[in-house]
Amino acid sequence: MHEPADRPADDRISTEQLAALSHEFRTPLSGVLGMARLLEGTRLSAEQRAYVAAMRDSGEHLLGLVNELLDFARLGAGKVELRPGPLDLEALLRSVCELLSPRAHEKGLEIAWAAPANAGQVVADEGRLRQILLNFAGNAIKFTAAGGVLVSAEPAGAGRWRFTVSDTGPGVTDAARDLIFEAFAQSDPSHQQTGSGLGLAIARRLAEAMGGEVGVGRAETGGAAFWFEVPLTHTPAEPGAPLAGLTVGVVSANPVVRSAAARQIAACGGTAVTAEDVETILPLTGPRDVLLVDHALSRGGRKVRRPFDRPALIMLAPEERDRIARYRASGFGGYLIKPLRRASLAERVLAALEAAPGHTASGEDDRIAPAAAPGARVLLVEDNPVNALLARTLLTREGCAVDHVMTAGEAVTAAMAGGYELVLMDMRLPDFSGDEVARRLRAQGVATPIVALTANAFEEDRHACLAAGMNDFLVKPLAADALRQALARWARNGPPEEPVWTVAPRHAKFG
Repeated sequence: MHEPADRPADDRISTEQLAALSHEFRTPLSGVLGMARLLEGTRLSAEQRAYVAAMRDSGEHLLGLVNELLDFARLGAGKVELRPGPLDLEALLRSVCELLSPRAHEKGLEIAWAAPANAGQVVADEGRLRQILLNFAGNAIKFTAAGGVLVSAEPAGAGRWRFTVSDTGPGVTDAARDLIFEAFAQSDPSHQQTGSGLGLAIARRLAEAMGGEVGVGRAETGGAAFWFEVPLTHTPAEPGAPLAGLTVGVVSANPVVRSAAARQIAACGGTAVTAEDVETILPLTGPRDVLLVDHALSRGGRKVRRPFDRPALIMLAPEERDRIARYRASGFGGYLIKPLRRASLAERVLAALEAAPGHTASGEDDRIAPAAAPGARVLLVEDNPVNALLARTLLTREGCAVDHVMTAGEAVTAAMAGGYELVLMDMRLPDFSGDEVARRLRAQGVATPIVALTANAFEEDRHACLAAGMNDFLVKPLAADALRQALARWARNGPPEEPVWTVAPRHAKFG
């Protein structure tokens, strides 16, 4: 017997009840994942390590499903809250790709981004845009077996911008396109990689809240091309063409690497020529044309041979940093880290062509810099899954061991247990504010440095953090360089006698 659809409201589970239930799920899951990470750091046989990795992967998958369920319930409970502000489009695309690149590289995939030269700034809710892009790109990585994922943005006319995530995967059938954005729907339930079916429904709800729409088509590479289009107030970037008049060759067997590099070269005013191997590119370029050569062309761990009559740069993944010195010694003029950054590409191409004495080589890519705080234990208090993913990835990159909690109650319990060099505290938590948690910890005698994570960086916010016993604050979205400064100041050296702010307050608010 089916229950009537119009049953009384008090007979249905409320959003608050679902949030409490999700919290009960997350608490033991966090313990399971924490123990799995600790176990991975012990001496294990190859078989045992495989078992632990499978346990951790399953736990993280389950945690993601719980987070999706809670997010979906929150969005369904009422109007979506948007916090629009100025944001850099290229920086958004770049951060999404760099955040997901470790996951892509683990599967042998590439992830890259491209945007027009005048991308500039738009006014939008950066967190919500990032959430949709992470959902689309994360799905693309999950369902793609070979090749890669390309994240792009372009104007769509009438004050609108279209964001597209295309892949080289199996694509989406015509029959599935009408259902794929429905809650709990899956394009192919028989596929080995499945999920809750909520992520795409959340993406559509967010796009609609911003006055936009979502869809899926077929990518040029034959895979799926998920897109969303929203109206945005746009401030174009200053025109510039650092590679005007230059031809740059791109050599890679991966179509995503070739396509993204070619579009970035075009955005810099240059002409791109692409090929799958060095032998094909040589007749298409001249001796003064710079070649970008993918290290993935190497076989058996050997390095790629430099074309003898061409200035060339080697393209490497961040984990291949140890090969930089060998490639430089063999005649390559420098390196580029994948996913490529447009500004770095232009700078290093020009540096490879520079023959004047006294020329200063461009600086090292921050993605291969030494870890800022190796071994430091950090407690991350953040209830937003997207912000938590960003912070956790950046912290791990800096050598930190991260414990993540999502509520004030969990934060107090974890911090009281001790053993942390730093606490990163979100100022907006579902049960208490970050400054209330800080006051409670200080009242309990916890002296661990606390750094606030806040969307505001005004003078009054500085005073609020200081009054609550915090030591510093970082502005959202979290920037890698600001985090490195905070880690160097607080996690390695301990708290100084007086607070020293990593990010100076911008200005005071009045009224």
